[in-house]
Amino acid sequence: MKIKIELLTDLLKRERTQKEKICLSASIGWIIFIGFLTWLNALNDIALIKQFKWDEWFWFGIVPATMPYFFYFIWKKKDIDKDQQPN
Repeated sequence: MKIKIELLTDLLKRERTQKEKICLSASIGWIIFIGFLTWLNALNDIALIKQFKWDEWFWFGIVPATMPYFFYFIWKKKDIDKDQQPN
């Protein structure tokens, strides 16, 4: 558990580039915006039970906002150390 906490604190302390800040802000903004639309849609529903639709928020908010980062980490080129460069 200690390792996970250290990993999170290291990720939060790291300096971010302007491009990273813009992408993270857009993703968080998207998640909040879709959450608001999901909440508003639930309020305007004609059903008697008006509740937040978590499945809609997950599939239309969380998944689209996190998939670009997921694909980036899969497809990014690995940095090769200078000591390990092939001759």
